[in-house]
Amino acid sequence: MSQAPQDIEQLIGLMARLPGLGPRSARRAVLMLLKKRGTVMAPLARIMAEVAENAHNCQTCGNISGATTCEICSDDRRATGEICVVEDVADLWALERGQAFKGRYHVLGGTLSALDAIGPEQLRIPALVERVTSENAREVILALNATVDGQTTAHYIAEVLEGTGVSITSLAQGVPIGGELDYLDDGTIGAALRARRKF
Repeated sequence: MSQAPQDIEQLIGLMARLPGLGPRSARRAVLMLLKKRGTVMAPLARIMAEVAENAHNCQTCGNISGATTCEICSDDRRATGEICVVEDVADLWALERGQAFKGRYHVLGGTLSALDAIGPEQLRIPALVERVTSENAREVILALNATVDGQTTAHYIAEVLEGTGVSITSLAQGVPIGGELDYLDDGTIGAALRARRKF
């Protein structure tokens, strides 16, 4: 027999699908929301409905925006000829927090994966090739995660763009600022050695 009404169990089930929340954490979160119905749950429900209604993917880059074209793509100052390719919107937002990149982005929507049957057509790779030509891009920065699928995707994109004349670069990999060698894994140390530069 269920311990909670069916709609509350349904809410717990939906919350448990969120990253980082299992069934127990979801149950605790729902109980907290029910305790704070007026101050947390009602405003949360309102804003979630608003976001569901108004959030769109930018037609150009794939970022999440309140319009069909996001603020980054509509900002003429960012038409630098540089396109930074990322796996998903979370990566774009992380790069924007750093405030170091002043060009435009292209969100792939994932990585190539033979196991999951994700090929170039399931991602936004054809749209990237089209943008490189239509925007006269000078440089494509492959800011993909250092995973097997991420690096496979980066190599595939580099091959596809080979004949376009665009410069293809990738993010440096290695020792993070403030990092201590003793705490780093072998792969990171190896990447840092290979990417060494003149001091």
